[in-house]
Amino acid sequence: MSRLPFELLLALRYLRPKRTFVSVITLISVVGVTLGVAVLIIVISVMNGFDRDLRDRVFGFNAHLRIWQRDGVMGNYALVGSVVATNPAVRGVAPFVLGQVLVETQPEHGPAQVFAPVLRGVDARAEATVSELPRSIVAGSFDLSGRGLVVGTVLAENLNVWLGDRLAVYSPEDLKKLRAQKGGTVEQAVLPEDYEIRGIFDAGYYEFNATVIVASLENAQTLYALEESDSVHGLTVALRDPYAAQRVAGELQQALGPAFKVSTWMEDSPLMLAVLVEKNVMLYILFFIVLVAAFGITCTLITFIVMKTREIGLLKALGASNRQVMWVFLGQSLVVSVAGVLVGMGLGFLALAYRNEFLALMRRATGFELFPAKIYGFSQLPALIVPTDVAIICGGSLLICLLAAAFPARYASRLNPVEALRYE
Repeated sequence: MSRLPFELLLALRYLRPKRTFVSVITLISVVGVTLGVAVLIIVISVMNGFDRDLRDRVFGFNAHLRIWQRDGVMGNYALVGSVVATNPAVRGVAPFVLGQVLVETQPEHGPAQVFAPVLRGVDARAEATVSELPRSIVAGSFDLSGRGLVVGTVLAENLNVWLGDRLAVYSPEDLKKLRAQKGGTVEQAVLPEDYEIRGIFDAGYYEFNATVIVASLENAQTLYALEESDSVHGLTVALRDPYAAQRVAGELQQALGPAFKVSTWMEDSPLMLAVLVEKNVMLYILFFIVLVAAFGITCTLITFIVMKTREIGLLKALGASNRQVMWVFLGQSLVVSVAGVLVGMGLGFLALAYRNEFLALMRRATGFELFPAKIYGFSQLPALIVPTDVAIICGGSLLICLLAAAFPARYASRLNPVEALRYE
């Protein structure tokens, strides 16, 4: 004698494979739920992977907070930094000078190349407390002494330069002088500063590697005509918990006063915020796949109820309550939904485990790179399975399927046994 409730036993009996159209619809419903859950898990996990890897790489190059002085140049940055460092959530503080410059290569043979990268002036010792830049050197060393310069791997390749090569750097002031002399009767030579490439870094992100060069804080101050040695463009701040950025920014804003502006990584890196928004949008959009599968379950139950009208009448005539009849059909939906969710979860995990092998196979088969590193900044497709997201996907899919079955199940439970048996 089975210990299962008779409602579930009857639901399982009705679900036994038979050569009928209803069995085909039931199978399609299971496949629909399976595909919906699998696609949701795959897409959301890939988006989580993008978010994690992008955040790690951006945080490795940029700090969590930036502090600017509203009227432009920040004077006496050491005093401001000491105020910031008193906050217990702060892990490190470093000054910076940031702006665009014009560089020109000095090759022994062939034409020179010109590019306009972003120059970042840093204090080499303090920078190690706020970013991974000093530890991202793949060739040479993080030597900014004298006229030392560090460039990204992509930029070095694009300009065809290497360790020991020299770059002529034109500051904004140099360009202003050249423009002022244009059309004049007397022209004076404007000589750029010559720098030596002593290190090449790989920040792990294409944009940083292709557009940024790093110089010492003193050289950057000279290039941007910051006359005072304690004047900089701002401070970068590393936190013990990046997700506390909004709270700490508010505390620092209050401590420093209205003369300063504190921005968080979410404001300075809109790409990461875009990934988070896209993840939520994709979650809502892809849930419509599950809704379609749920309507398949509804159609299956309606067809099944029409075919089993006589049996429903007999059940009610033998004393079955409305609740028991309703649970027979809800049990059918529950079995279909659970089967679809479990198989979909397994299929999603399997696809994630072999995602990069699948991409490699498609690349060999089509000759087309589906995931270009130059665009996305990642050599492989990232993925991160978050148990909370999986629980929301599986629980939400199960709930949607049960709600879709509620209407036909309630209709079946309210059938009048006399009307159900009248024409049988």
